[in-house]
Amino acid sequence: MAVSWIQHRFAGGALALDTANTVVLRGDPERNFDRFEDRAEITRFAEAASMFRSEELGGRRLKVDDAEKIAPVVLEIREATDRLFRDAVPAGAFNTGHLSVFLKACSKGFTASAERLGGAERPFGDPATPLAFEAALAVSATSLLGGDTRRLRICGNCRWLFLDRSRNSSRLWCDMAVCGNRRKASRHYQRRKAVREVSRD
Repeated sequence: MAVSWIQHRFAGGALALDTANTVVLRGDPERNFDRFEDRAEITRFAEAASMFRSEELGGRRLKVDDAEKIAPVVLEIREATDRLFRDAVPAGAFNTGHLSVFLKACSKGFTASAERLGGAERPFGDPATPLAFEAALAVSATSLLGGDTRRLRICGNCRWLFLDRSRNSSRLWCDMAVCGNRRKASRHYQRRKAVREVSRD
């Protein structure tokens, strides 16, 4: 069944984090699943990311020539990104062992396709031509190294990684309209359940 790549799936705040979040319910081996298990979803994700991550990409559209071919590189970058940044959230700093693996994975994204990338003002290069998804993923991932690790968060509901760009850095959820409301509804249900149990006693 095809995934609906709606805006909520891009709540991570950066292409690399959105990609890391394509593994749902990480840390729960009985319930987690991989949205890229069907390799065709890599292409569909890239198409949606071209729209939802347009600002980050500088308007450059993403392309996937062969999803099966690039899947090993994409998944390697995805897993290295998740490991590095998920570990950095509680620590507030990067683990050098994870960082080494991460940089090696990202280098494969750069070398897998012949691309011209821009500098600080235009890191994703010329918006007039499409950019290979694996190269864009590597650019997005490595650009996060220069950010403030205190802005990295793990959603209190779904466990997705996200960047907290709120003024006071106080976000708890990747998406208030989805995860925030679900957690509020869960707490409300638990309170009502506790009241019912007390009244029965």
